[in-house]
Amino acid sequence: MAKSKVVSYLKDSYEELVHKVSWPSWSELQSSAIVVSIASLIIALVVYLMDISVRSVLEALYGFLQ
Repeated sequence: MAKSKVVSYLKDSYEELVHKVSWPSWSELQSSAIVVSIASLIIALVVYLMDISVRSVLEALYGFLQ
């Protein structure tokens, strides 16, 4: 009984992936990849700047306390 459910699930999943899912075109995929890459770089830059800022503040604070 469980085997037939698994087979049915796999068949249904395959049918949905092949016939119901709309896959992006190559140009849409490239555009999305560029957007994600740029967003990742911006986020990395913001995190880097935050890290430098916090480090500078903490170094000044520790220097003041010593």
